[in-house]
Amino acid sequence: MGEATTPENGRRPGGLLRAVAISRAFAGVRALQDVTLELGRDEIVGLIGPNGAGKTTLVNLITGFDVPDTGTIELEGQEITSWKAYRRGRAGLARTFQHGRLFNGLSVRENVEVAALGAGAGPREARRRAAELLELLGLTPRADQPAALLPHGDERKAGVARALATEPRFVLMDEPAAGLAESEVEDFLAVVRAVRDSHGAGVLLIDHNVPLIMEVSDRIHVLDQGRTLAEGTPAEIRRNIDVANAYLGGSGTQEEVEAVEQ
Repeated sequence: MGEATTPENGRRPGGLLRAVAISRAFAGVRALQDVTLELGRDEIVGLIGPNGAGKTTLVNLITGFDVPDTGTIELEGQEITSWKAYRRGRAGLARTFQHGRLFNGLSVRENVEVAALGAGAGPREARRRAAELLELLGLTPRADQPAALLPHGDERKAGVARALATEPRFVLMDEPAAGLAESEVEDFLAVVRAVRDSHGAGVLLIDHNVPLIMEVSDRIHVLDQGRTLAEGTPAEIRRNIDVANAYLGGSGTQEEVEAVEQ
């Protein structure tokens, strides 16, 4: 696992994606309130919280699928709050979705090539990127199959390949491991690490699989009822009584904190 960026070890991210003091309400119901989150290009940050905590809302705001009521979104020092999603994509911000959203009538290879073309690559470069990414993710044997025929785990990997084909600086993954068999999870963790280590992209990872988040993340950001509840390393979050209370709805004990990971 990558070492966390901290004042103690003196490392600084190569660039930052920042959501600063973000708030968003729907029909008078506050989905997010004054949330600030930072992601560096050399780290994996886990975003966790109970159902309804505001995780997907935050990702939608960062990626331009929605607009905050207050607060700003910044990409490597440039404010992008008013930018449309496609413009953020071309500037290096990619995401995967809870549901694959592949083009089922196209092959796996074509899905990845289309993403590269959409990001401005020429046909030859799109083919090169697709071949490289399908090899990285173990999808080469399925490259010419229709996307509609992919098993669930490979569908998730294809979504990651499509995101990486845009050569992003940052990738936001919304529930990428949902529905994966236990035997597939370790392979998927390797994929997430490869996004950071081989492609130099920061990863914001949302998942309800807390052990997965604890294992792969450099830092963890916890939301509860639209607010930031805690931030820190996996070890710090593991010891946080407030996090156990949010998940378990009780007065947390150290045993309950540890049970959150089970």
